[in-house]
Amino acid sequence: MSRGVRRVVLAYSGGLDTSVIMKWLIEKYGCEVIAFSADIGQGDVEIDGIRKKAFATGARRVYIKDLREEFVRDFVFPMLRASSVYEGAYLLGTSIARPLIAKAQMEIAAKEKADAVSHGSTGKGNDQVRFELAYYSMDPHIKVIAPWREWDMKGRADLVEYARKHGIPVPVTKKKPYSSDRNLFHISFEGGILEDPWAEAPESMYVLSVAPEKAPNRATYVEIGFENGNPVSVNGRNLSPARLLELLNVIGGKNGVGRLDMVENRYVGMKSRGVYETPGGTILHAARRAVESITMDRELLHLRDSLSQKYSTLVYNGYWFSPERKALQSLIDEATSGVTGVARVKLYKGGVMVVGRKAEQSLYHPDFATFEEDTVYNQKDAEGFIKINALRLKIKTMVEKAAGAKPGRTVNKARKAAKTAPVQKGAAISAKGGRR
Repeated sequence: MSRGVRRVVLAYSGGLDTSVIMKWLIEKYGCEVIAFSADIGQGDVEIDGIRKKAFATGARRVYIKDLREEFVRDFVFPMLRASSVYEGAYLLGTSIARPLIAKAQMEIAAKEKADAVSHGSTGKGNDQVRFELAYYSMDPHIKVIAPWREWDMKGRADLVEYARKHGIPVPVTKKKPYSSDRNLFHISFEGGILEDPWAEAPESMYVLSVAPEKAPNRATYVEIGFENGNPVSVNGRNLSPARLLELLNVIGGKNGVGRLDMVENRYVGMKSRGVYETPGGTILHAARRAVESITMDRELLHLRDSLSQKYSTLVYNGYWFSPERKALQSLIDEATSGVTGVARVKLYKGGVMVVGRKAEQSLYHPDFATFEEDTVYNQKDAEGFIKINALRLKIKTMVEKAAGAKPGRTVNKARKAAKTAPVQKGAAISAKGGRR
């Protein structure tokens, strides 16, 4: 039995891993275990029974916090404003949930005067990094217990045996040979039968969406209203952040929207295959960009987009509470402060197509872009604009030609060719393109 730890707050889901961890912490450290479960939209099936199971497994106290509105308002929406998509595909549903869970867990640890916190993340995954970076950002001296990095159990089979030995119900069965993680933004699947990247995920696995080929044969139209970059209404009805996302999940899921199967690069260095369902998030991402297209200045939009990849990497790797993410967020929020308007999207058999957008402060004006005469743009001005922007291209080609190179060859090769070429009569041309 290890000493020095009197009380631990465990991020507890009620699944196999954290149930085994609770019993293992009590046995190894002889400590009290406070179970904490965050309700961020896992569904009633997962939340119901957690308290009873935690006490039955040995928890001294159990906290279950409803964090759904905070999750969407303060974590999902800021991330969406940043237009964050990891590696061009993943909308970061699992990544964005971890900092909130860690934050609430640390608040309970402070309240309970706990000596340590613990989580069920493995030593191979991203979540251990996300949780622990968040812990240390709030308390640099907190002790973190990561059982997967301490015990001698190698995998799920060992956990199942431990659970059976200690009378802990085992939720993993042959009917569910993979692990999943769900919140209000998405649900993810990995491991087990999904470890073969060539094997198609079974249709029975999906929870939030129907197969696109089984979606309705008639398109569904949805109008989403935005204020300062945040979605606030669906079809003219104002909704809270959590309720809005919940409704779009239902609408999108019925139309087969939001499925993703990808192999991603984990922060710890290995590749991992994940399957995701993010119906509401997929709709919001497309709709927000539609409103941005008519309300954001061109250079501001391009600047934000240039930062999106960095932002998404920070979220994926667990740096939500880092100073660089906060600095980026300030810039992004300023950039998107005028994104107010409505987008109309068409959902059809897994697809999301923007078919309309409008805003009172729209920067798009048909009379400016028209081919007909207007009062703000003189077409003759384009000639000078083009020549100024073409100057560097013209100079490069002139240098290459003067050095005996074909257009498109590198200047170094052109200069080398010029040095070996015979000197002709007349004005001499240097390799640098100037007259001597």
